[in-house]
Amino acid sequence: MLYVIYILAGLGAGAVTGLAGLSAAVVITPLLVGFCGWLSYDAVTVALAADVLASLYSAYTYYKNGNIDLKRGALVSATAFAGAVIGSYCGYLFSVQQPDGLGYLSMLTTISLGFKFIFKPVTGGRDAAVSIEGRSEKIRLILATVLGCGIGWVCGFTGSGGGILMLTVFTVVLVYNLKIAVGTSTMIMTVVALTGAVSHVSMGANVDTLPLILIVSTCVFGAAVSAKFANRCEITRLNRVVGTVLLILGILTLAAQCI
Repeated sequence: MLYVIYILAGLGAGAVTGLAGLSAAVVITPLLVGFCGWLSYDAVTVALAADVLASLYSAYTYYKNGNIDLKRGALVSATAFAGAVIGSYCGYLFSVQQPDGLGYLSMLTTISLGFKFIFKPVTGGRDAAVSIEGRSEKIRLILATVLGCGIGWVCGFTGSGGGILMLTVFTVVLVYNLKIAVGTSTMIMTVVALTGAVSHVSMGANVDTLPLILIVSTCVFGAAVSAKFANRCEITRLNRVVGTVLLILGILTLAAQCI
């Protein structure tokens, strides 16, 4: 039964990564802790490891389809990298056993974005090559890089929340269309997840090899299928699919934490 949960956790995590650029930890960590009895710090380590390859493959798929902003995304990646290192160290010091207030904030953000994409889809927005005229472009980019550091900290500390917060930054602050926002988010989450995973392992996380391989491999498969679907999908339909996934995921995760 444990291995069935590992497979479902990997597939579900890969699906949300490829579709919406979310962290694999929003699916993997609650399942491993709640149903498999894992320690939170070890579960976060596995989730971050799965995130690295799943986000990397998803980012490559979005890049092939011209749906990544490399220039601005690289700037946000740099600050997110620093935040992830600090967040991982904080998570180790406080020995996180369950999501804290930041985790609940991430869940509520997931639910609110789900409603937004369903009832007010992001059908507009700019492509990566388009700039906003004037001073507004610089202000938005500075704000995005500052927020990137905070998001990296959240991801390193809790192992989750980074993807959904990045998606919020790119659709709201930088005004990207949904595909550019998801693609750039997965690129940044690759860097953040790798930083967090290495930090967790170096600080003594204990992970069994077989569950790690099973979760990571199924996560990459789920991400590959969902990312290809997302890039071929018409934008309004993609909004509805992403919104429904976020809404269900946010409600289920929040309910599990409240029980």
